[in-house]
Amino acid sequence: MPEQSIIRSEVIIAGGGLAGIATAIELLDHDLKVTIIDRDQQESFGGLAKESFGGICMIGTPEQRRMGISDSPELALKDWYSFAEFEHDAIWPKKWAEYYVNHSIDGIYEWLKRRDVSFLSMVNWPERGLFVPGNSVPRWHIVWGTGKGLVDPLVDCLMHHPNSGNLQLIFEHRVTELISDGDKVTGCVVLCEQTGTEIHFEANAVVVAAGGICGDLDLVKKHWYPDWGEPPEKLLTGSHKYADGDMHEQVEEVGGNITHLEKQFHYAAGIHHPKPRKPHHGLSLIPPKSALWVNANGKRIGPVPLITAYDTRYLVEQICRQPGGFSWQVLNRKIMERELAVSGAEYMTDFRDKKKLGVIRTLIFGNKPLTDRLLSESEDIVTANSIEELVGKMNEINGEYRVDPKLLEAEVKQFDGNIDRGKKYMNDDQLRRIAHLRQFVGDRLRTCKFQKIDDSGAYPLIAIREFILARKSLGGIQTDLNSSVLKPDGEPVEGLFAVGEAAGFGGGGIHGLRSLEGTFLGSCILTGRAAGMAIAG
Repeated sequence: MPEQSIIRSEVIIAGGGLAGIATAIELLDHDLKVTIIDRDQQESFGGLAKESFGGICMIGTPEQRRMGISDSPELALKDWYSFAEFEHDAIWPKKWAEYYVNHSIDGIYEWLKRRDVSFLSMVNWPERGLFVPGNSVPRWHIVWGTGKGLVDPLVDCLMHHPNSGNLQLIFEHRVTELISDGDKVTGCVVLCEQTGTEIHFEANAVVVAAGGICGDLDLVKKHWYPDWGEPPEKLLTGSHKYADGDMHEQVEEVGGNITHLEKQFHYAAGIHHPKPRKPHHGLSLIPPKSALWVNANGKRIGPVPLITAYDTRYLVEQICRQPGGFSWQVLNRKIMERELAVSGAEYMTDFRDKKKLGVIRTLIFGNKPLTDRLLSESEDIVTANSIEELVGKMNEINGEYRVDPKLLEAEVKQFDGNIDRGKKYMNDDQLRRIAHLRQFVGDRLRTCKFQKIDDSGAYPLIAIREFILARKSLGGIQTDLNSSVLKPDGEPVEGLFAVGEAAGFGGGGIHGLRSLEGTFLGSCILTGRAAGMAIAG
């Protein structure tokens, strides 16, 4: 038998990501004793949020007002409902959505500013909506320093909190069982996998902050949204390696309700990570808007051409219907330098390291270092000086599928021909979208002005093979506005709370079918703070 011991703590938090950290700060503010248990190593404290680009959706900020953006909780909630397409009985997701839009200033913005988190002055505008309205105005606020600039100040707040003596951090340990006495959760069993030692924790409350299910691609496929058909044979993951749904099962065993696991927010432009740290590890590209999006045979995906910034879910749905369930973007170096970015701190180094001159240089001249790095490191990117040569290289890594050179050449000529005819005679939906995007200063800086693909002055030609990248679970453990875990009958499981992605970012599915983007990090903060305040009474 492994050695066992019993430890008492007022609150146990299972998971050391953003939601767990926000919960802990709130509890320390109320002078409670807190133990955070995390499976990962201490240097990874902060979880997936630390690796993110650090975009947060907020409504009515000073940054918006300085840009002349008029926003309100009422408008944001209307947009949220439009994108979510909630079922009529989605009571708690709707309540959490309303809570978010009404508390993004006091609950997120001001709370972060007090802890030395700052934002870029330019508010960005993703997820505008394609067939249904999305963000009516820009709301995506990028943390200065990306996810690292978000997490590091909060970790510093924990470590130097006036009540930091009440905090215990335990890394490389896993919660294996929730302990209950009748209907009340009274603690948990924790395993040190290196030694086999078990620790029995007793607590007044246990908070599940262990993430979603997208770190386990078998679970992603098991809960694949049925209307999308069969999942692609090949998926990549940009989720946390320990977001494996284990604690969802534990919550179910003590009576908690799990909902909407088939609702997932994936990205359309994932490439293999050049230095993978987990199986099927992917990088999520922010796709170039001026690139031509084609399938495994070289046919442009349509009839509505694919372009980012409007509806990520639609992109994923359309690519899943293509041969092989993956895609190619065809572009050139000029487009790549101006428009391509990576959704994360690891590759967006000027933003991460707060190099103002580097960021300004990127906006003016394009991101040459990022382009060079990806071209040299990625197995999914090929370059050439002709369409024929490009197709040959695409087919070398295209598996069982073959790109038809004549078909791809015809698609490129059709697109480029529209640009040659001039703005008055352009008749292409992607070019119309680009014209629309360039009306907003944030996109005009990062979007080419009607750039042809086969342009020798912008060579080399580039093709990027892209896979669906599993990222976030939109469903999860059902919770009320206190972040209390609910049973199927709607009654709370006493002593048990869930926050962040584990709770579907609030209520077991705050987003419905789609996210307005930036609502993930924001929801982690709001649900964590709600749990902390409820536990503190």
